[in-house]
Amino acid sequence: MKALQVLAGPRAREQLRRHGLSPADVRVIPAAAGGPKGLALLPLDRFLFGHWLGQGGPTVHLLGASIGAWRMACACLPDADAALAQLGEDYITQQYEHSPGRPPTPTEVSRTFGRKIERRLGARAAEVLSHPQRRLHVFTSRGRGLLRREGRLRSPVGYLGAFAANALSRRALGGWIERVVFGDTRDPLPVPLTDFRSVHLPLRADNLAPAVLASCSIPFWLDAVPRIPGAPPGAYWDGGITDYHLHLNYAAMGEGLVLYPHFQARVVPGWLDKAWKRRHRASPALDNLVLLAPHPDWLRTLPNGKLPDRGDFKAYGDDHAARQRDWRRALAESQRLADEFEQLVSSSAAVEALPLV
Repeated sequence: MKALQVLAGPRAREQLRRHGLSPADVRVIPAAAGGPKGLALLPLDRFLFGHWLGQGGPTVHLLGASIGAWRMACACLPDADAALAQLGEDYITQQYEHSPGRPPTPTEVSRTFGRKIERRLGARAAEVLSHPQRRLHVFTSRGRGLLRREGRLRSPVGYLGAFAANALSRRALGGWIERVVFGDTRDPLPVPLTDFRSVHLPLRADNLAPAVLASCSIPFWLDAVPRIPGAPPGAYWDGGITDYHLHLNYAAMGEGLVLYPHFQARVVPGWLDKAWKRRHRASPALDNLVLLAPHPDWLRTLPNGKLPDRGDFKAYGDDHAARQRDWRRALAESQRLADEFEQLVSSSAAVEALPLV
């Protein structure tokens, strides 16, 4: 049974069939939001960024939302393999102070997690932003209207309004939330962001850690980040709200392919689109995208028959040892994804990919 499946848009499938896949083909690598699901992609990340891509070659833009922003920031460090391994350990072992029988407060989670991000990334921001080949772009969501500030009533009412607006269209959602991308200034993002209300801001050494923290700040689980250096004031939340799986207009970029390690076969535009299945289908925007995803049959062999997810925090409660044991096993089993991809690209042989769904 294969663990890895390869899917691709029409243009990408043809190129894979004719020429296979090499590091020189890759221009963009997106990394989705999804919390603990991202753990399963870390062995693949470690092979891609620690070995396969190397340090030279064409510029590669790394786009990340939520845990994807954390992963891609680690991928820009000189010791990407070790940094990504440390990310896995940090994520699996996370624990937060809380009252008996109650979950930790968003403020406590933000404080503890923020210290971790500052230590792992903020203190090494200059290294992240000086990689000779890789350019980081961190996706966040900034509230508008009622959501411009966080509050006990403002936030739930604002997100109810955002959900209703998004039911009409993603453009209507722009009245409540805008996409803010903090990007490496050495090279502009090659993907046009014309599908949704968007703002581009420079990613700097002093705002890298706050931007990544904001990108990971799931509403009601963490506090919004109210101040990011170099950015207008406001409530900055999880980048997955606007760009859950970064379904962008990749087909409009120039040459090269988009290589997308993902935890599922579908690319969902925004977090609020999860309920709208018709928005999950592949589009012409993904014409040049190569997607690497776990095979559903393999997923059923993992603990609980699935990838780790945020529901595990509630399911395991304070039995941290059991959760960590099962997450470690899922992470170890995910080495198969990396091994199968390494075998796939070990020669210049043609790669047969399935059509995107």
